[in-house]
Amino acid sequence: MTGYRHVFWDMGGTIVNTYPGLDAILAGVVRATGQRVSPGDVAAATRVSTGHAIGTLSERYAIPEADFRQAERELKQRWRTSPPPAMPGVKQVMDRVSGLNLVVTHRDRASATSLLEGLGITVDDLVCTDDGFPRKPDPAMYSELVRRHGLDVSECVGIGDRPIDAESAASAGMATVMLTTPGVEVPVAGDHQIDELTDLLEFLA
Repeated sequence: MTGYRHVFWDMGGTIVNTYPGLDAILAGVVRATGQRVSPGDVAAATRVSTGHAIGTLSERYAIPEADFRQAERELKQRWRTSPPPAMPGVKQVMDRVSGLNLVVTHRDRASATSLLEGLGITVDDLVCTDDGFPRKPDPAMYSELVRRHGLDVSECVGIGDRPIDAESAASAGMATVMLTTPGVEVPVAGDHQIDELTDLLEFLA
């Protein structure tokens, strides 16, 4: 698995280190009711998806999902002026990509663009669900970028931090790499797993 020219990036947890803030605000909703929550339980749930985490925590602690959704909206609003940090090594890897850096995200376009601009990260193109595409693991967003830019999928690799990132990229016909979170138990997926984004450099053309 070497020599890839085009990288398809997931955003939250892959380009942007969103998990510490997200985990904290979801745990805060639980603690505000006087209950205790394990940071590990929150982290494992958010690595599946935010929706999964909210549903799981809502059921487990008998808290309305709307309370978690409101906290998430407030967090995203704060991120517009004070974005979370970029993941270590992301700019170094993007600078080494010989082809295109492409983003595939569930985040709405305004939020995604705001985060990237706030971090000074420039990508070649971005697609998201509010462009009218189904959510991952459907491969439609990946396939659209392949079609739009006339890419050879054998030269493409998808990088993400969740199994659905690998599943959707693989369904679009490309190789996949999963960025793992040390200490957080999540199902392993992808052709390869890496602990740091700079490990992706060995796969680039």
